[in-house]
Amino acid sequence: MSQNSKASPLSMMADRTPTEYWNDSCDIDELSYAIGNGAVGATTNPVIVAAVLKKSYKAWEPDIKTYISAHPECTEDSLAWAIIEKMGTKAAALLLPIFQSSKGKKGRLSIQINPKYHSNKALMVEQALHLNSIAANLNIKLPVTAAGVEAIEELTYRGVSVNATVSFAVSQSIAVAEAIERGLARRKREGSPVDEMSPICTIMEGRLDDWLKKIAEKKGIITDPGNLEWAGVAVVKKAYGIYKERGYAARLLTAAYRNHMHWSEFIGGELSQTIPYEWQVKFNACDVSVVNRIADQVDPKIIESLQKKFPDFNRAYNTDGLAPEEFGGFGPTRRTLRQFLKSYDELVGIMRDALIPDPDIRGE
Repeated sequence: MSQNSKASPLSMMADRTPTEYWNDSCDIDELSYAIGNGAVGATTNPVIVAAVLKKSYKAWEPDIKTYISAHPECTEDSLAWAIIEKMGTKAAALLLPIFQSSKGKKGRLSIQINPKYHSNKALMVEQALHLNSIAANLNIKLPVTAAGVEAIEELTYRGVSVNATVSFAVSQSIAVAEAIERGLARRKREGSPVDEMSPICTIMEGRLDDWLKKIAEKKGIITDPGNLEWAGVAVVKKAYGIYKERGYAARLLTAAYRNHMHWSEFIGGELSQTIPYEWQVKFNACDVSVVNRIADQVDPKIIESLQKKFPDFNRAYNTDGLAPEEFGGFGPTRRTLRQFLKSYDELVGIMRDALIPDPDIRGE
């Protein structure tokens, strides 16, 4: 049961259905709120870390100064990763009791590798192995590019619980699940343990909706605007059905919230939802009923309209919509990687200011 005496919608979902929810941030105050409402995990990425630092720089300034003092030779990049890892270990510590009581199936923090490595399997594997060593209860996030899928198999084989991210399509989710199955099979053949591993595949449904809306705006496509709110929901539900039918070991994780359906339509599913704090507060104050909707199908007329007007919806929705070599070039993938890279640069800029403060010339 959650810690709240009065059940909130999110705590009701957590207590009464198999649907897990995570805090979509490593911010300690936000994570504490989430755990109090039934959350059993958390996640972070360059956007989130930069946002946490901008919001709570004073709280993190002592850690930054301590690291600089102990490592006077550090670079802005090494300082950035020291703080990312510090944030990660602090958040992971809050989740550790859940991790221990669930024998590794819950209570994990997802921490993301450097987005600059999105096309390099070797660098992804190397950094993922390092990050996996900093706390016991982590998922390591890697982008679903062609190289990322290869890295996911290798890391699964090495015993790392992955979280595949930058993923928007049914075909991407299948490729991830199959890579995890191959990695697990290799471990089993060698007699290595797999029981406490908890692999995850994310589908960023809201970012797919964003992309289709952008296409509609740019190309002047007229469609019922409500249809565009259902695209990501349709993709997740189709992928979920395939995962259940095939019995994949990986668990789906929904992400990138834009409306209440990105929460409510997945209630009842054996999946996880990573929900930003702001949306948690909205959901806990809303009057949307907490009922099982995962089996409710998206109106076929909506799917037919999306298929007719948006080729990129077909690429996302069809089981063979994208080949692995096309993952990195898919529009939502490029947009998301660019945002992650921009946020990483912003984070490095914050570290640069800490290392080389702008001089105060008032007294000169």
